[in-house]
Amino acid sequence: MAATLLDGSALLETVKDDLRARIERLAERGITPGLGTILVGDDPPSHAYVRLKREDSAEVGVRSVHTELPATVSQQELHAVINRYNRDPEVDAYIVQVPLPEHLDAEAALLAIDPAKDADGLHPVNLGRLVMGVADAPRPCTPLGIQALLVMYKVPIEGQHVVIIGRGLTLGRPLAVLLSLKEANANATVTMCHTGTHFLPAYTKEADIIVAAAGRPSILTPDMVRPGAAVVGGGATMRGRTVVPDVDESCAEVAGWITPRLGGVGPTTRAMLLRQTVETAERRATGERRATPGGTR
Repeated sequence: MAATLLDGSALLETVKDDLRARIERLAERGITPGLGTILVGDDPPSHAYVRLKREDSAEVGVRSVHTELPATVSQQELHAVINRYNRDPEVDAYIVQVPLPEHLDAEAALLAIDPAKDADGLHPVNLGRLVMGVADAPRPCTPLGIQALLVMYKVPIEGQHVVIIGRGLTLGRPLAVLLSLKEANANATVTMCHTGTHFLPAYTKEADIIVAAAGRPSILTPDMVRPGAAVVGGGATMRGRTVVPDVDESCAEVAGWITPRLGGVGPTTRAMLLRQTVETAERRATGERRATPGGTR
C-alpha cells in the first residue's frame, strides 16, 4: 500500500482559508495584520523565500512591510531598521531573513527583535516560553508547521514515539520540546538523535514518527523505517543546483505517511508565519500585548 503524502502545500491553502475569515473580523475593528520582512544582501534563496512570504500575505489580506538592505550594511544600520519595526504599530510581527552577510552578528540582530513581534518564534524569550509551555506566545514556525501537518493528516501524536534526527535551533530542538508538551496534539515520547548518534537505526526502527532534519543527504533509508511509520523530511542539502533531501525517496515504500520531496515542510513554515502574524494582531485587538508565563506538569 502506497504511503499517504503529507502535503504541505495543501496545509498552506487550508490555513490561508482560515486566516481570511479571521482577517475579515479584524477589519471590522479597523485592524489589518502587518507582517514585516528585513532582507540583507543578495542571497538568491533568501530573496525567493521572502518573495513567497510577501505573496502569501497579499493573498490573505495581510499588510506586507518590507525593507531591503545592501550586503555592506553595518550592524548599527541593521539595528536601526529593527528598532523602527519594533516601534511601528502597523507591523504586528516580522522576521530578519537569514543567513546574514558574514560581517553581521545574526544573534545580536535576533536579540534586538521585540519578542512580542517575533514572527519566527526564535527569540530566546519565546524559546523559553516554549519550554515553559506558554500557549499564547510565538513559537518556532517550522516545528509548528510539522505538528500542524501531522494533525491535518490524522497522524497520531499523543503517546507515540517520535524520533528526531537533528538538533538545530530552528527545527530539531524546539520540535522535541513542542511535541513533548502536555497539551493537545503533543504529549509524545521524544528521542533526539543527531549525526553523532551511534547506530541510528536502533532508534528509528522503534519510532512511530521520524523527523529527519540533520542536513545530511539520505541519512534516513528504508531499512531504518518501521513499516507504517510517519516520515517527515525537514532537512536538505544543495549539491550544485540539486536539492538532496535527508529522507531517501524510497522510504515511501515502507512508510505509512511521508512528506513529498517538494511541497512538504517548506509551505507549512510559511503557513505558520502567517498564522502567528494574525494571532499577534488578534492579541493587539484585545489589548493583550504580551504573553503571560505559565507552568506545565
